[in-house]
Amino acid sequence: MKIPKVYIDTSVIGGCFDEEFKDWSNLLMDNFRMGYFKPVVSQTVAFEIRKAPEQVRRKYEQLVGEYEAPVLTIDEDCEKLVKAYQRHKILNNQFIDDMTHIAIATVNEIDILVSWNFRHILRYNMVSQFNSVNIDEGYKPLAIHSPREVAYEKKI
Repeated sequence: MKIPKVYIDTSVIGGCFDEEFKDWSNLLMDNFRMGYFKPVVSQTVAFEIRKAPEQVRRKYEQLVGEYEAPVLTIDEDCEKLVKAYQRHKILNNQFIDDMTHIAIATVNEIDILVSWNFRHILRYNMVSQFNSVNIDEGYKPLAIHSPREVAYEKKI
């Protein structure tokens, strides 16, 4: 059985320490430890995490070190896809990091992107618009969900 690759954006890592999100973020981390999913992060996450509190940076280091999450790079294909999102005005350019998370996961054929960003990523209309552009640009649609929708509560 193929282990699904799950792209973790910065909000999920920070969510491990947020009262509202910690149960589900930490359960997803347990799922990585148990091998249910393969975590994946990116250069964008690495950049964003530098400004985070120490405990969040340590959780990121655990993902990359202990759970062996690869750190995907921003390549020319990702940049082209971000420009396509910008042409379609899905988000304002000030949210380029959010568009970059989606582009990296799409270009690298990640199975699921997880986020707690309900404003710019997890909204139904946003997911539809991003996936419309993905298809127009020759990519598969990207599954985008919150950790609550993805994490398993018990052994599967």
